[in-house]
Amino acid sequence: MTTKKLFNKDLILLILCQGIFLTNNVTFIAINGLVGFSLTPELWMATIPVMGYVVGGALSTSIVARTQKQFGRKVSFQLGLFVGIISSLICAYATYSHDFWLLTFGTVVAGYYSANGQLYRFAAAELTDISLRDKAISWVLAGGLLGAIIGPNLATWTHHLFSTPFLGAYLSLAIAAIFGLLLMQFIKFPPIQVILNPLPGRSVIELLKQPVFLVAVIGASLGYGVMNLLMAATPLAMQVCKLPFSDTALVLEWHVIGMFAPGFFTGSLIKRFGALKIMGVGVALNFLCIFIALSGTDLKEFLVALCILGIGWNFLFTGSTSLAIKAYRPEEKDKAQATINFFVFSVMAVSSFSSGALLTSQGWNWLNWGSVFPLILIFVALVWLGLKTTFQKTA
Repeated sequence: MTTKKLFNKDLILLILCQGIFLTNNVTFIAINGLVGFSLTPELWMATIPVMGYVVGGALSTSIVARTQKQFGRKVSFQLGLFVGIISSLICAYATYSHDFWLLTFGTVVAGYYSANGQLYRFAAAELTDISLRDKAISWVLAGGLLGAIIGPNLATWTHHLFSTPFLGAYLSLAIAAIFGLLLMQFIKFPPIQVILNPLPGRSVIELLKQPVFLVAVIGASLGYGVMNLLMAATPLAMQVCKLPFSDTALVLEWHVIGMFAPGFFTGSLIKRFGALKIMGVGVALNFLCIFIALSGTDLKEFLVALCILGIGWNFLFTGSTSLAIKAYRPEEKDKAQATINFFVFSVMAVSSFSSGALLTSQGWNWLNWGSVFPLILIFVALVWLGLKTTFQKTA
């Protein structure tokens, strides 16, 4: 019996591209709120540039789906990286010229790169044997560890590279995207399948009527929303608590390590215990994060809470992705993936705006209490699907 091989050149290069994508993502989260805070006419608007990033992603999901379908993974991903270069340069100029709304525009444009990068995990499943796709998804997500290490440190190293704070960070992100563009050139994705007399596939409404797909959407979107709500507010909360930016960078570094380090084994856990149980552990870890965050506002509470939040997100998001790929047919791939990402970005847009508004008006504690309700919804959805699956097996 031949042992199936997980790793190959293409998967390894995609893992590196994921690292570059997360470098962009984490650096944006680390600095957009702070730059927005320094430029905004109103304090409650500070996280609007963060919200712009995810709004741009939500608006781009259908465009990216069409691009992927017509031109294939490679061209679409390369286009995303090119937009990543342009958007970083726009943000750099906005920072230099102290233009809040141009900064917001730049982050909206960057959302197109984000919408492309969110599909790397689905592309991973196509670069190895079908029996290993859970592990491939998990390992590509683990590539985000590069972003965990590089992103916050990049923001710290380039903070005062120029007289304008964080100008160097945006310029360095443009260089990182250029490197990603070069790496993507050497990845060979499976050719676009031309299906004679193709079936139209089910509509989005029909897909969402499937319990498995619906729970995958709920887990991915609300799990990402809770994580984003707390992560986007953390730099501002730590600044309000008079903690230095070096501490903020450290907290974000360990948060993103928590997000992606479990990727080395999450796929194996899902294969052994099932996606629903691993997602349940993810919900429990999110509740633990909130408990720790409410216990104090020193560096150690921020550090431990955000690290646990990252691990909880990984279990929820990887489990949701594994559920989703079992719920659609090949001809529905682009539609289904775009639907999931649309919900993810839409919830993130709301949470990004809410994080700044809640933090500046109600404070850090109320922000954490506000995270409880969506976590309860995820828990209820998991229990519902678990009971439904058990009933169907015994029927």
